[in-house]
Amino acid sequence: MPRIVILDPIAPAGLQLLDAAEDIQYDVQTGLTGPALQQALANADGAICRSGVKLDADSLQGGRLLKAIVRAGVGTDNIDKQAATRQGVVVMNTPTGNTYSTAEHTFALILALSRNVVPAYQSLCDGRWDRKEYIGTQLADKTLGIIGLGKVGQEVAKRAQAFQMRVVGYDPFLSSEQATRLGLDLVTNINEMLPEIDYLTVHTPLTPETRYLIGAEEIELLKPGARLINCARGGIYDEAALVTGLQSGKLAGVALDVYEQEPCTDSPLFNLPGVLCTPHLGASTDEAQTQVSIEAVQLLLAFLRTGEIRHAVNVASVDPATLAAMGGYLDLAFRLGIFLSQWHPGRADACRLEYRGEVTQEDLHLLTASFCSGLLEQAMSGDVNIVNAEVLIRERGIQLVEEAHSEMGAFSSSITAELTGDGESHLASATLFGNNMSRLIRLGSYRLETYLDGNMLLFTHDDVPGIIGIVGSILGDHQVNIAQMTVGRPGEQPGGTAIGALNLDTAPPAAAISQLSEHPSIRSVQVIQLPLAGQTPPWLPQ
Repeated sequence: MPRIVILDPIAPAGLQLLDAAEDIQYDVQTGLTGPALQQALANADGAICRSGVKLDADSLQGGRLLKAIVRAGVGTDNIDKQAATRQGVVVMNTPTGNTYSTAEHTFALILALSRNVVPAYQSLCDGRWDRKEYIGTQLADKTLGIIGLGKVGQEVAKRAQAFQMRVVGYDPFLSSEQATRLGLDLVTNINEMLPEIDYLTVHTPLTPETRYLIGAEEIELLKPGARLINCARGGIYDEAALVTGLQSGKLAGVALDVYEQEPCTDSPLFNLPGVLCTPHLGASTDEAQTQVSIEAVQLLLAFLRTGEIRHAVNVASVDPATLAAMGGYLDLAFRLGIFLSQWHPGRADACRLEYRGEVTQEDLHLLTASFCSGLLEQAMSGDVNIVNAEVLIRERGIQLVEEAHSEMGAFSSSITAELTGDGESHLASATLFGNNMSRLIRLGSYRLETYLDGNMLLFTHDDVPGIIGIVGSILGDHQVNIAQMTVGRPGEQPGGTAIGALNLDTAPPAAAISQLSEHPSIRSVQVIQLPLAGQTPPWLPQ
């Protein structure tokens, strides 16, 4: 009989479902760490957790019975998903259960911050009746900026519009058509919105790209008297910069529900006026706790009984034999998606995929899903795979078109992807050498051939003598070694423009990029970071 271990407290409604399941045994073992946690997982077929327990590689090691982990909630930062995949463990979450509660808490903080609710109440407790000191700000006709327009961000936007606020949003994966349907103004970069907003709230995962997304430089761009709110993940705001902004008077208020380090009981923010902080209560409502608990139990029961996988964040719902046979092409499509997400960093409205040659005999739906998972990899903090990638792409209003041509081109197989948005188009083609060697073979009108892995440097330049030597010298001065280099032209004739593609042993420092950009014959410079050679997607079995 399958056994489930409950690693964090869940709502009684979830336990009642387990009590009624006669074909399942379960234990509640909360607060586990170290060997005790490893032993509990090793003896269970499935586990349910929230954010309290930390499921790292060590705790998952040796759990041969363990088949699935379900996170009762959205964020899976506390689960080592790559380690789970290596152990053959499916990781699922409950993405909709706490959407409303988090959106409502965000708006509760906006309202309380605007009307000085907490200090006004404290003054009454201190025996004072001072109406003038706590004059607030109305929300009507103010502008709210939202970074991240997924489920929670969209719900916050709806509530702001009900308060007659203007909403400005930034999400590189939301199309202009989708923004129009939501009734908000979409900007192409964060700095564009900062000077015009009165309030800012963030609803993105915490990734290397979003850590300190709002720091001292961004705060300086805000209009005086702006208020900042965060109910997403600690670390998206630079807390030290928030302190400086409040002390200087640049910021009128800050409301946080999440922190760089949690639990957080001592922060320089706590003693400042204009600050409202809560201890990570975004999903802490009876309704949200009940809903995510029920969903988590239902997901795990369905998986253990039938093998059904829903809301998985690390594996695909295909058999291992298919994944192994298509591994090289799946990795190629994934890398091409990651490449284009950086080469075309702006908003995308449409994506066209063209498969040519022998690759058309493979499962193209699976390849498209792999490309989409790469395209969203950085934006989704890794919680995207070939199960949910296409759905997430379409939810963002990106029109996805797939074409297949069995006749070969210059290579036996190739995948071409073209992203369009903001009046721009970026096209890239790639092919597979052997079973697992990914190569980039075209960028726009430029023909080239270079490795699709590791640290890449792309630069367009005037097609004149000496450029290659200049680039090599600058990188050498900064101790950056070139592993491979290629140059492509749009045609056969010299002159005009060309593109250089370098594979580097290390990422070039900002000073090197600045030096290259300042050269009069170099027109553009861009760094692309890809998985290392041999490093496959986390959802692809080794």
